[in-house]
Order: sequence, then C-alpha cells, then structure tokens
Amino acid sequence: MKRTTEFVLGLLGGIFGFGGSFFALFVGVWSEEISNLGSMAFLFSILAIVGSIVVKFKAKIGGWMLLVSGIGILISISLFGVLPALLLVPAGLMGLLRKDKNNNIEVQA
Repeated sequence: MKRTTEFVLGLLGGIFGFGGSFFALFVGVWSEEISNLGSMAFLFSILAIVGSIVVKFKAKIGGWMLLVSGIGILISISLFGVLPALLLVPAGLMGLLRKDKNNNIEVQA
C-alpha cells in the first residue's frame, strides 16, 4: 500500500518539529536546560522525517518511529511541540493499526 497519508503527516510533523526546536534553541540562549530540550526535539524531528520515509516500506517500524518522535517532541518542548505531536501521533497510529488491502484472491482446489 502507498501509505501517502502517513508520509505526508510525518513529513509535516517533522518540519513543524524543526521549527519548534529552533525556537526552543533560540530561547535557550538564556537557559541551558531549554537549549538541551531543543536539541532533543531536533533529534526527534530527524527521527520523524526518517520515520515518514520508512513507513512507506515497513509500516510497523515507521509507525513506531513516528509515534516515539511525536511523544518525544511533545515532552521535550511542550507547548511548541503540540502541532508536531498532533500530526505525528495519528500518523504513527495509522502506520501501526491500518491494515493493507489485499486485492489478490487465492483459489484453493
């Protein structure tokens, strides 16, 4: 199956995660803890982009990657990570729970 929905949601979530992490990094100039959390969100955003690519080929693995990155971004940069989490968590759940349609019908004699 193509899994285009999961790919697009994961890609958008990763891009918005980069935006939130950069904002946290710039705010983190005055606080080392916020800077570290922004760095973690940056790594989770990379994981989201990779997961959105992987979900097209291996849906379960990509789904887990998207789910972990969505929750990780939300925990690390809280308010700035709400939009990426709202995109990544459903994409991850769709990758895990959505079944592929099989058009092949086997006939047994």
